[in-house]
Amino acid sequence: MGKQKAPRRVGDNEALAVGTTIRGSAQKLNLVAALIRGKKAEDALNILAFSKRGMARDAQKVLASAIANAENNHNLDVDALVVAEASVGKSVTMKRFATRGRGKSTRILKPFSRLRIVVREQEEEA
Repeated sequence: MGKQKAPRRVGDNEALAVGTTIRGSAQKLNLVAALIRGKKAEDALNILAFSKRGMARDAQKVLASAIANAENNHNLDVDALVVAEASVGKSVTMKRFATRGRGKSTRILKPFSRLRIVVREQEEEA
């Protein structure tokens, strides 16, 4: 007797990938995620590859992982994938300090973000 298998968090025609510790603020990452929401997976990869934003590189890795999960784990057609969801949230924040004059110090906050990408296999419209 073991534990029950966890139910899928996404639909049968969907695949998921999560980047849990992406270095940078959630606000900056959300600007990049907005570029790919609702786009075809192939177009989204091209947008991220040629984006000038620094967070685009990490978003590209998570999207590539979601596409690989769809192909290898769920047997979905890669050419019919669409970015159904790209949600961003806060993760941990590293706290550091910088020394200042007269024995004082200031806080330096180094935020991390989470990126959750869901790709969905879309039926071809005739």
